[in-house]
Amino acid sequence: MSNTNITMYGIKNCDTIKKARKWLEAEGVDYQFHDYKKEGIQKDQLITWINQLGWEVLLNKRGTTWRKLPDDVKDNIDEASAITVMLENTSIIKRPVLDTGNTLLVGFSADEYAKHF
Repeated sequence: MSNTNITMYGIKNCDTIKKARKWLEAEGVDYQFHDYKKEGIQKDQLITWINQLGWEVLLNKRGTTWRKLPDDVKDNIDEASAITVMLENTSIIKRPVLDTGNTLLVGFSADEYAKHF
């Protein structure tokens, strides 16, 4: 399936990213990879995602980046502060975010991916 409008956002050495990339490649799905660590994320893009999904879906509260944040930041997190935190610490954004051109998929599930491709 050739569709270069598909972009996967994440961090290259993340295990979940590796699984998602392996799945897409095994299924022959063409995509571009956007590495947050190297390329960052544009604020307007992040806000578009938040408008579609909600900031809670994108903010990874399970990782070490979240745990390292000061307690006052974690205790008072809201949409505005979540945006700031995600722009400053891109590794706190759940991975992968797969933009298929008309759908955003957050995280990796072989079943979810299979429904879309």
